[in-house]
Amino acid sequence: MPPVDPAEYTAALRQYAAGVCLLTVRDGIDDVGTTVSSFLSVSAQPPLVAVGLDAGGYPAEVLAEVGTCALTVLADRHAIVASRFASAGRPSARHLLETVPWRRGAVSDAILLEDGLAALDCRLDRVVEAGDHVLALLAVEDVPVLGEQGRPLLRLRGRFVDESGGLAGRA
Repeated sequence: MPPVDPAEYTAALRQYAAGVCLLTVRDGIDDVGTTVSSFLSVSAQPPLVAVGLDAGGYPAEVLAEVGTCALTVLADRHAIVASRFASAGRPSARHLLETVPWRRGAVSDAILLEDGLAALDCRLDRVVEAGDHVLALLAVEDVPVLGEQGRPLLRLRGRFVDESGGLAGRA
């Protein structure tokens, strides 16, 4: 059987709607952030989650060095924030969040959004190489935000959408 065509593989996965998170890391000098849609709950006892990151990307490099991060589960009102952090060559996370309320995690000292649906303050448990990505297994140390109001932001077919599949609100 011939190998799977990468373009066909990507097109197939674009059909899968996934929740969107913002992963942030503070490296002592600056704040680094990236939009993540490869996120999953791994275990409730102990609390573990996993995120997929580009193996050659700066966020994966900084997370491996620092060992802590914050994850914010984004609401549909965060479509602009998600787009900013998904862009290549983005500036410091603080500059991208000038109009969004945020605070620092007690464990990670990383940025978490105060108006997210939830935020997790995490410690890196391990990194697993996975092709052109890495899977970062994160131990959840704190849940500083649990905002049960709002609709989730989803990524579907390369766009940020709300739960109805329409373009997500802009905030």
